[in-house]
Amino acid sequence: MTATRRERVTLALAVWGVLVSQVLLYPGVADLVSALGGSGDISAGMLFLVAEFAAFVTFASVWGAASDSLGRRTPLIVVGALGGASSYVLLAVLASLETSFSVALAVRLFGGAMTIGAFSLAITMLADLSGGNGRNMGAAGIAIGLGAALGSVVGGRLTTLDPLAPLYAAAAVLVGVALLVATVPDRSPDTVRVGIGTVLRKLAARPAFGVPYAFGFIDRMTAGFFALVGVFYFRETFGVDAAVAGAVLALFFVPFALLQYPFGSLSDRVGRFRPVVLGSMLYGVAIVAVGLAPTFELAAGLMVVVGVFGALVAPATMALVTDLAPAGERGAALGGFNVFGSLGFLTGFVVGGVVADVVGYLPSFLVVGFAEVAIAIVALRAVKRLDSLGETQRSVTAD
Repeated sequence: MTATRRERVTLALAVWGVLVSQVLLYPGVADLVSALGGSGDISAGMLFLVAEFAAFVTFASVWGAASDSLGRRTPLIVVGALGGASSYVLLAVLASLETSFSVALAVRLFGGAMTIGAFSLAITMLADLSGGNGRNMGAAGIAIGLGAALGSVVGGRLTTLDPLAPLYAAAAVLVGVALLVATVPDRSPDTVRVGIGTVLRKLAARPAFGVPYAFGFIDRMTAGFFALVGVFYFRETFGVDAAVAGAVLALFFVPFALLQYPFGSLSDRVGRFRPVVLGSMLYGVAIVAVGLAPTFELAAGLMVVVGVFGALVAPATMALVTDLAPAGERGAALGGFNVFGSLGFLTGFVVGGVVADVVGYLPSFLVVGFAEVAIAIVALRAVKRLDSLGETQRSVTAD
């Protein structure tokens, strides 16, 4: 195995570990929130998830600035992973002390501020590698999908044993991430700080980035929707427990993960237009179909279809960002994509949670699913134009 491939595998494992730790909590979020002093309903679950992603958005710029100042990424990933691990342990301690839910939310803010450093900088280091942007982003995508798949299954089963068990497991995984990344040779980051102000200035100067950022926002919104509303939907509508709800989430995440790399490589060959536009339309329709399914078996089976179409879109969208970015600005471009993605997660939690709580589950599926279809229709011509511009920059080379 070449050095580049070893680094790609190691960094992908780091991304995988961060997602495992994060998603371990999702299937049993109602039980965990109750143990931490919350009400255990969808509103409290929404606050619990929103706190982490609010920190993601806020502190992505802090990690970018620190990376610029130090001229290093590896030690920052280690610090972020260890900080995230400590936040999970602290939540478990708070549950035993029976403190208020607001204290737990404050710890979630701290954990999110730490974890985003490990996640975002690991993906940026992957983007720095040679071998094709689609291939590298496909590696990131498959890591995200497999991490979420394993986390959802294991987290659901751990919750049935003890609502706090996923916290200890998540902490252990992040410690492992820190140890793993410490073996990766460091790479000097670019000198462009990645903050929301920087991202907005870059969009004003190069509005073309707004197209993949918009797709990233909507795609992550659907992921946030399933992480919160999807779990409550299957548990309340079909009466399943946390273990089954986690397994249903895995029906989405497994195909989403396994197809990321081949679909990312496919987009290197055929371009980004068809995977992004056609994939988004099919993805949105599949989401709506889950909400319309009359039986548990059909709804669960459609989750597989949602995962397939999601895998078609995700790596091509990230690769489109790297196609458009000069080599010296790639880190900032991917950082901006992650900022918009985190905002999308937040929107998925809030919009999905509020609509489901106020109007019902089916309207929430309709809102999120048709948002995915709408962005594909509105941005169709723009994606076609950008795909043509980026065509000369794409190549698939053997390491």
